[in-house]
Amino acid sequence: MAKKEENNAELMNKVISLCKRRGFMFPGSEIYGGLANSFDYGPLGVELKNNIKNLWWKKFVQQRDDMVGIDAALIMNSKVWEASGHLKNFSDPLVECKKCHHRFREDLLEGKEKCPDCKGELMPAKQFNLMLKTFLGPVETDDSVVYFRPETAQAMFVDFKNVLDTTRRKLPFGIAQIGKAFRNEITPGNFIFRTREFEQMEIEYFIGEKEWEKTFEMWRKEMWSWITDDLGLNEKHVHENDIAELERAFYSKKTIDFEFDYPFDRKELYGLAYRTDYDLKKHFNEAPYEDLETKEKFYPHVIEPSFGVDRSVLAVLLDAYTEEDDRVVLKLKPKLAPYKVAVFPLLKNKPELVKKAREVYNILKKEFNVAFDDRGNIGKRYYSQDEIGTPFCVTIDFDTLEKDDITIRDRDTMKQERIKISGLVNFLNEKIN
Repeated sequence: MAKKEENNAELMNKVISLCKRRGFMFPGSEIYGGLANSFDYGPLGVELKNNIKNLWWKKFVQQRDDMVGIDAALIMNSKVWEASGHLKNFSDPLVECKKCHHRFREDLLEGKEKCPDCKGELMPAKQFNLMLKTFLGPVETDDSVVYFRPETAQAMFVDFKNVLDTTRRKLPFGIAQIGKAFRNEITPGNFIFRTREFEQMEIEYFIGEKEWEKTFEMWRKEMWSWITDDLGLNEKHVHENDIAELERAFYSKKTIDFEFDYPFDRKELYGLAYRTDYDLKKHFNEAPYEDLETKEKFYPHVIEPSFGVDRSVLAVLLDAYTEEDDRVVLKLKPKLAPYKVAVFPLLKNKPELVKKAREVYNILKKEFNVAFDDRGNIGKRYYSQDEIGTPFCVTIDFDTLEKDDITIRDRDTMKQERIKISGLVNFLNEKIN
């Protein structure tokens, strides 16, 4: 068991090191000593994150006839959070050590009486609200208190009637959103797994009450398809956890967590919840939906598939990280890779090769995100691209000048083949898509 924990810690450290070294993530505010559990996405990280978000939006919004999207404000009227129950119920049990004054979430402590840091006595638990508070306007008064949203869901409920009136949708249909959320977590940690500022991809899918079990199962399958087919995660590393009634959110009648085998523990990756009609009833004084045929007015029920962007990135990186002999490879799905292809001149001191490589680079740049590299020997360039997950490398050599073909190398197999430049774009499109 100790050996397994050591290997898991080593994997986590290697992935964190790669992320910093190759520009996936940087510690936030690093030159000023950093900020606890704050991370910036670097040049490669932002490409990976955007590829995940764009793929999700295409799959769940653009390719479905029953879905529309919104992009709501981060700060909402405080009455939203009063109505939703967040001001009263959105809290964690906090305990503080009398000796070192470190604070912990009580429900995550193995021993409830002693401080895990100094073994001092813990004070009685008290509820700590996770809402991140700020003020609007020039004067900090009770009337100017507002909160950064702790989830993206409420805006989709508040905007339900506006969406309904402007799109003329009929049940079942969904509203989707990708955006930032903020939670003043007591104990964030484990790299980007738990941070106070994070990004969500969420759907509120509105249905008639009788349809909830069938719809819940439909979305369960859709989420598995995303996990395995789109993200390419190993399904053996993902597990369903049917949350017991006493552990569910107060508004949920059924919740499934999709948990991932992170190196530090098996923890939540995504969630799927049946929120009943709780939220719409809280925000609307009268039923906001009318059946066009029966003229019946009622409160639709809601199935909520929730996907964490940052946890998606972390799971993808952990699952893709591979060591093969003397090379490190990120075996990312080609659609997710920051660069889809890299272009190399065989030798940088041969102007004719560099010129031709630039021509090929400019052709590919119109279709894909492409890297150009003429530094060092060709083997090191291959390995450098393997480490950041680039699925294909194109090399321009002296035969290219005569035959107008190139060598293309596959990241995972390291197999090389020659193809004509004229067929390169179609070749890559087929392989990537």
